[in-house]
Amino acid sequence: MRSRPERLELIWAERPGLLGWLTTVDHKRIGLLYFFTTLVFFAAGGIEALLIRTQLAGPNGKVLSPEAFDQVMTMHGVTMIFLFVIPMTTGAFGNYLLPLMLGARDMAFPRLNALSYWLFLGSGVFLYAGLLMGKGPNCGWFCYTPLNTKEYDPGLNADFYALGLIFNGLSTTAGALNFIVTIFKLRAPGMSFNRMPLFVFAMLAVSLSLVFALPPLTIDLAFLELQRQAGFHFFDVAGGGDPLLWQHLFWLFGHPEVYIIILPAMGIATSIIPTFAKRKMIAFPLVALAELLVAFIGFGVWAHHMFTTGLPVGALIFFAAASMMVVIPSTIQIYAWLFTVNLGRPEFRAPLLFIGGFIALFVIGGLSGIMFAAIPFDQATTDTYFVVAHFHFIIFGAAVFPILGGMYYWFPKVTGRMYHERWAQVSFWVTFVGTMLTFFPMHIVGLLGMTRRVYTYHSGFGWDAYNFVETVGAFILAAGLLIIFANLLWSRFRGAPSGPDPFYGGTLEWATSSPPPSYNFAVIPTVSSPYPNWDRAEAGVALDHGHETAATTVRDGRLDEVLKMPAESGWPIVLAFAVTILFIMLLTAHVVVAGIFAGIAGLVLVAWHVHEPAEG
Repeated sequence: MRSRPERLELIWAERPGLLGWLTTVDHKRIGLLYFFTTLVFFAAGGIEALLIRTQLAGPNGKVLSPEAFDQVMTMHGVTMIFLFVIPMTTGAFGNYLLPLMLGARDMAFPRLNALSYWLFLGSGVFLYAGLLMGKGPNCGWFCYTPLNTKEYDPGLNADFYALGLIFNGLSTTAGALNFIVTIFKLRAPGMSFNRMPLFVFAMLAVSLSLVFALPPLTIDLAFLELQRQAGFHFFDVAGGGDPLLWQHLFWLFGHPEVYIIILPAMGIATSIIPTFAKRKMIAFPLVALAELLVAFIGFGVWAHHMFTTGLPVGALIFFAAASMMVVIPSTIQIYAWLFTVNLGRPEFRAPLLFIGGFIALFVIGGLSGIMFAAIPFDQATTDTYFVVAHFHFIIFGAAVFPILGGMYYWFPKVTGRMYHERWAQVSFWVTFVGTMLTFFPMHIVGLLGMTRRVYTYHSGFGWDAYNFVETVGAFILAAGLLIIFANLLWSRFRGAPSGPDPFYGGTLEWATSSPPPSYNFAVIPTVSSPYPNWDRAEAGVALDHGHETAATTVRDGRLDEVLKMPAESGWPIVLAFAVTILFIMLLTAHVVVAGIFAGIAGLVLVAWHVHEPAEG
């Protein structure tokens, strides 16, 4: 008679080879697909950044033409936000880790999870097809009107932008809904809300933010396409529209998006710090509440991007106050992180070093953010490189550094091997120095009057030396990133075996083997604290007679029912392909053919649900 792990492996294992990866619904495989795909886009965005910095290294640069610079600059922003940071934190880290931390065997909707990845891949290819054709988005990552209208941009550039981001939003929304249901319903028995890991609180806050922030962006982009393709006048004053409508709708997404980027980084920090400080997080309930408050208050800050647009003074004061208020929950977390390290017995290995760098960069970026809450200062520095410095300290320093630390931290869990510690620490210092050299001088050159989105400049403004230092810093930063990935690649094949729990982490992902089996847990554990691996989670529910996982009550985490989970499926990739062709047809104004493929997508959905059992 087979043992329980053997039976579970037969039940949960997916077919090997390429076909297995194309039809997978395993959250770990989907997380890895997201991880490697976003790394490719990260490399593309990094190359674009180096081209921008090389162009601006000195006055009168000739590396890029004005048209090429506009496209590269726009695609750099779109890539880093929509194709790297958000899908890396939610799609890769969230997908791989969330069910493991919750004690579940998969996401709530495994096939929807697969669909979200294939839609993401299709949207990324769609956007980069425009760049490779010389028709990439060219109006900045926020693509202000009237630069996005037919009058000023008669080609397909803005259409690639609008349709590509609508396409990408389908993927992100599907993923966010899946995370919310998974967090509410698939927690291990005993995992009430107050026992959820802080990383899970962060992912819940992010997912709720995405569900509420993406509709305004989608509506804005739909209005733009209707104006460009069908003659509507949403943003045209002569036709009764209002160009400020674009900014209001965009920043209703755009400022919560900053916290959508930062919150997973905070969640990663709250996972790494207790492990290497060797103690539980100080003020655990306050930190959990602060993560949710950051997301909530972030929705009341959008118009601080619009202080120079002529809004009424009363409105300016409200948004200035909200901009200051959002600092409070962030500061709670910073103090909790620092107190946890100081009151513990910290071991400064590479993951904790990256979190230390994150805290330093986050504080610097946060301080300049508070400065923008002062209305006169914002009006004086708007559209200068001071703004560029601020958001790069936040978006790169405060978001990407925890991602890099998280790569080192969970590398043994994913691969079963240890990374090279000394080279990991070298990579941190090179990356940190490169980041400071690249972005800190931008504060100074911004105060000297250098405006953002200029493709070249004349000598004599006092900008030359600062831009040269920024470019040198960008190449140092690139070298640091290359050391990280070289270390991880070498360690994947040559690293020492890690065992299941090399760092003695507190959450449930460390309670299973490394790498985890296809079924995650032979027995779904029962937990009694937010750090069940330290408190030794009790044996729980043994489900070994089918493709099943446990569902629990929303508030208290009591065992509610046993769910039948769907197996691997080819329908998600087929549906994503049909949707991709649909967007290509919309781009080329083949409306009838687009309608046909919309119908095909509908038929695929019908076949999906007729020929396979319902999810969950």
